[in-house]
Amino acid sequence: MNATVLLACAGPLRLIACAQNSNSSLGVYFKFIMFVEAVNKATQHIHTGVVLINLGSPDSPAVSDVRRYLREFLSDARVVDLPNPARWLLVNGIIAPFRAPKSAREYRKIWHNGEFPLIAHTRNLALKVQQQLGEEFEVMMAMRYQNPNLEHVIQACENKKYRRLVIVPLFPQYASATTGSINEKVMTLISSWRCIPELIFIDSFCSHRDLAAAYGRVWQDSKTYQEDGDEWDHYLFSYHGLPERHLLNENQGCLKESCCENYTKSNRLCYRAQCFETSRQLMDYLSLDANQCTTCFQSRLGKLPWIQPYTRDVIMQLAQQGIKRLLVFCPAFTADCLETIVEVGEQYRELFIAHGGEELRLVESLNDHPAWVDVLERLITLR
Repeated sequence: MNATVLLACAGPLRLIACAQNSNSSLGVYFKFIMFVEAVNKATQHIHTGVVLINLGSPDSPAVSDVRRYLREFLSDARVVDLPNPARWLLVNGIIAPFRAPKSAREYRKIWHNGEFPLIAHTRNLALKVQQQLGEEFEVMMAMRYQNPNLEHVIQACENKKYRRLVIVPLFPQYASATTGSINEKVMTLISSWRCIPELIFIDSFCSHRDLAAAYGRVWQDSKTYQEDGDEWDHYLFSYHGLPERHLLNENQGCLKESCCENYTKSNRLCYRAQCFETSRQLMDYLSLDANQCTTCFQSRLGKLPWIQPYTRDVIMQLAQQGIKRLLVFCPAFTADCLETIVEVGEQYRELFIAHGGEELRLVESLNDHPAWVDVLERLITLR
């Protein structure tokens, strides 16, 4: 191997051309060993790809972009689990045309510096996780719907020849409509690869003690805590809701009276049971009694039964019972978005006050808080 060949190699390989000009056997052997080590370093420098995946947002608050987002999101058979012809008619004939203008008005409220908070927070999170994991990892972000496009991100991974690829849906509680949909999409995309790396899917971490601590830390580090401490009449843990049939399709034992009292192997993937487990972890971390807290479910769409109790009903009942100060956590969301900022922080606050309450305060989501970065580092490196 001559110096010309060595100088053509990138980065550290150029150093080899300057090493050991001797034509002796020892000199040739020395250059060969350095060459092998340099190649190994160049090819193994990044051996694990990590993809952080959130739900997604429209590309802008324009009605056309919101309509396109709704069509893609609600056309997912794991989200609207109806037969294809019925789902297509419902989404394209009713929901997207009529809901898009109203949703666009809400999205305009959270449009800042040319992007939505869900995108900005996830990007900042990916940068911080990358910094914490170090150079042996490459951290990317993607959205299940719209952009950054999940399909494009996964396709780009094929050419990088990772030894391991870690898929991290940013949903603490597993649900078919969120984590299940992401995992299915990723497996479909990767199934055509000739060389498939070791795949690791982070599917649920609802009972992770550090997760509860991270939500607690966000509150304790906030201006709200500095000003008001823990002087609240009641604490609400509001999770994104799901149609009851989603749970029954996955586990016929769900929705029974005792289903969610404990988190066990038998109900491990019951979404409602996972939510109650996260609530228990939060209550334990915050040293709260059960009678101080309520777990409930928001964002109901349509008239069919969703998992209960509904956040809207609970808020009205608490106000009518004389609760004046209500603090709300949203532990199904890891980044603030329309459902937290507008639905809870604005609409539910107005509802609470209208029924006799005085103050409803939303605790910010995990976003890119250092405690959340620590949780992700542990989830990724300990698998």
